[in-house]
Amino acid sequence: MTYKGIIFDFNGVLFWDSHLHEQAWAEFARQVRDEPFTIEEMAVQMHGRSNHTILEYLTGQTLDFAAAHELAQQKEAIYRQMCLALGDDFQLSPGATALLDWLVAHDIPHTIATASEALNVAFFVQHLHLERWFDVGRIIFDDGTMPNKPAPDIYLRAAATLGLLPAECVVVEDSHSGIQAAHAAGIGHIIALGPMLRQPILSGLPGVGQVVAQLGDIDGPALFTRA
Repeated sequence: MTYKGIIFDFNGVLFWDSHLHEQAWAEFARQVRDEPFTIEEMAVQMHGRSNHTILEYLTGQTLDFAAAHELAQQKEAIYRQMCLALGDDFQLSPGATALLDWLVAHDIPHTIATASEALNVAFFVQHLHLERWFDVGRIIFDDGTMPNKPAPDIYLRAAATLGLLPAECVVVEDSHSGIQAAHAAGIGHIIALGPMLRQPILSGLPGVGQVVAQLGDIDGPALFTRA
């Protein structure tokens, strides 16, 4: 079966930064509660979830948008500095550039659906030059108006932004909550991305149709109806 468009998660998919988020959250958690996140908390409570959700878990409080935003900026400032400290290694994940070039060349609708907020999206656009491949105005991010992953809303909105039905789309995800969101949205084909050790777990998640180690493993001509 072929599909009409593709939606990428960003963090952990187009940019391999899970270790940076873990380090930034660990540092911020120490500031908030005097101890870092555990490995189990990272997997269940952090990856794929919005800052607002993570902060409510971390603080044990119900936070309004303003309070969550203020706290989130403290953590994200730590994270952005870590990104810049990478120097030349601050770049898209292996295989991303070639796949995105192919999508553009063949006019395959594509966008990003990310739990990142506006300031981080602008940071990525600026430093990773996302405008080369993406209509920046179509990028779906955490703007505080919808429940985030594992709720399906972000992928429903992304598909609608592309003018496609969810069943006509491919989603590439790396987190459990993101895969749950894509599955709940009725996405036609879910590709889970992860290292070899995680692949048996990822392949067993509901809705996953394929597991890859990097974006270069995705076969565009086999998946998409080309213009």
